Amino acid sequence: MADIKANLAQVTGQIDQLVQQCHRAAGCVRLLAVSKTKPVSALCAAYEAGQRAFGENYVQEAVDKYHALAHLTDIEWHFIGPIQSNKSRLIAETMHWVHSLDREKIARRLSEQRLEGLPPLNVCIQVNISGEESKAGIALSELGYMVALIKSLPNLQLRGLMAIPAPQESHAAQCTVYAPLVKAFVDLSTSDSMIDTLSIGMSGDLAAAIESGSTMVRVGTAIFGERDYSAKA
Repeated sequence: MADIKANLAQVTGQIDQLVQQCHRAAGCVRLLAVSKTKPVSALCAAYEAGQRAFGENYVQEAVDKYHALAHLTDIEWHFIGPIQSNKSRLIAETMHWVHSLDREKIARRLSEQRLEGLPPLNVCIQVNISGEESKAGIALSELGYMVALIKSLPNLQLRGLMAIPAPQESHAAQCTVYAPLVKAFVDLSTSDSMIDTLSIGMSGDLAAAIESGSTMVRVGTAIFGERDYSAKA
């Protein structure tokens, strides 16, 4: 597990360097370690190296890890995958963040199913900025309605926007795809101080995302190594 510590240091160093190159404030971009399909021991290694925010894509796997590591009370659990109606309660009861909210039905269920005594669930609206039919996320034209809906639900706290764009040929093209989302985020965050999270950027477009204004990047393989999906919970 020493590799995880070294990998984590390399990734955080890369993020810090990109932030500096873009003349942004130090520490303005958080790293979300995407730990899907990885064993609890790998998360523990990252935790011991200082990582606290972990992203999971599969509900049962996320819940199992949540319970296995319940003694580490400062871990922040982020759900970043698609949400089925019959799994929303498990997410509402365990996760701290949801990045992939794009349906009214799911928003209402998450709010209704959040356990009494827990703080509101932090959520990001997933936007389909590339217009891909196979991808989740709302169109930017639907953003106003979703923002108003989430703000009306007592157990959800809107924190920002998330997107997974289609692969692009160049850094410039990546920035161009992000531009409308970034404008929408700036407009929202200007009028609401709680909206502070632009969840964009993975290994393939890290530089473009940070240049565009990302506040949270999602990196997995570069930290934990290649994934074995056959072992998925």
